[in-house]
Amino acid sequence: MTAATATKKPSAGGSFVGNWGLLVLTVAIFAMFAIILPQTFPTFDNLRAILTNQSIPALLALAATIPIVTGRFDLSIGYGVGLAHVLAMYLLVNTGLHWTIVCLIVVAFGVVVGLVNGFLVEFAHIDSFIATLGTGSVLYALTGWITGGARIVPTNAGLPDWFTDLTNSTFIKLPVTFWYVVVLVVVLWLLFEHLPLGRYLYVVGANPRAADLVGIKRSQVVILAFVGSGAITAVSGVLLAAQQQIGDPSAGQNYLLPAFVGALLGSTTIKPGRANAFGTIVAVAVLAIGLSGLQQLGAAFWVTPLFNGLTLLAAVGLAGVSARRRQAGAAVIGAAGRGNPPAEPADEPGKDAEAQPAAAPAADPPPSDPSTDK
Repeated sequence: MTAATATKKPSAGGSFVGNWGLLVLTVAIFAMFAIILPQTFPTFDNLRAILTNQSIPALLALAATIPIVTGRFDLSIGYGVGLAHVLAMYLLVNTGLHWTIVCLIVVAFGVVVGLVNGFLVEFAHIDSFIATLGTGSVLYALTGWITGGARIVPTNAGLPDWFTDLTNSTFIKLPVTFWYVVVLVVVLWLLFEHLPLGRYLYVVGANPRAADLVGIKRSQVVILAFVGSGAITAVSGVLLAAQQQIGDPSAGQNYLLPAFVGALLGSTTIKPGRANAFGTIVAVAVLAIGLSGLQQLGAAFWVTPLFNGLTLLAAVGLAGVSARRRQAGAAVIGAAGRGNPPAEPADEPGKDAEAQPAAAPAADPPPSDPSTDK
């Protein structure tokens, strides 16, 4: 393979499909359902319903994205959001604490959960799958202990209006929860793309050995990733309590799969092979539009988990392909660079002779034998 072939760039069409194909698919799915269901699907009311119902899954998908950037997985997200919203309801109904204090307590608890996950992964050296799955089981047990297996229902006075307005209010005619998602996407974009910590997250996930060599404190970065995930999960739990206004001990389990579908599928678009905030939101939009259209078509209840499961399998496969293509592209560029080294000077003082065995001068030919001369 020549250097010209090695450095050949992918075609513009292939690059466009890799970067923006999922976004184009989102628009195509929306257009398809708009044609099939012209009276109900392409309406402002349906848009508001999608934004309201999918804001919390979007927040959780963004929470899952942060550890994925470092090459870790937080499987406690679903159980964490369940415990957070139950804890918020319990404190509001039974303690009389002001709702702002309740929110701070729940978010602080989410930070503690993130710290525990991070310490288990980095200092106990437990695989993130196992560590966070175990933590999630503990959180689910705490949820059952708090609720006794029953729902927490507010009193006749209901919940504070300021608390319920966290999800029930609107801004510029759109649900306020949608704007929470927008703010978080911008914050994560700034973190990942423009701040040193974001670059550290990517380096730790891509090449831990290189992170160690350049002096990045890998354990601290991973722990911070889990803390961020835990904090966002806790905020999502507070919003879930304000939205549902009831403490359901089994509510959180339904959010784990969509969160990971969004995070993993998002790593195949915008910046293929890298988990990124904008890609995650595009993936969540695909899920939201697809599920909304199927439900309006009268799909059975089991279609939702089927759709999520198949999409997760596709997301994992595509994420693997994108990562391998990214690694292969980096390897080709590196090989091309090594194939054209800079020319070295002919004579270099102090150069070890063994370093250039091919440069040894040829021996002089032996003198001819006079007896053989004619």
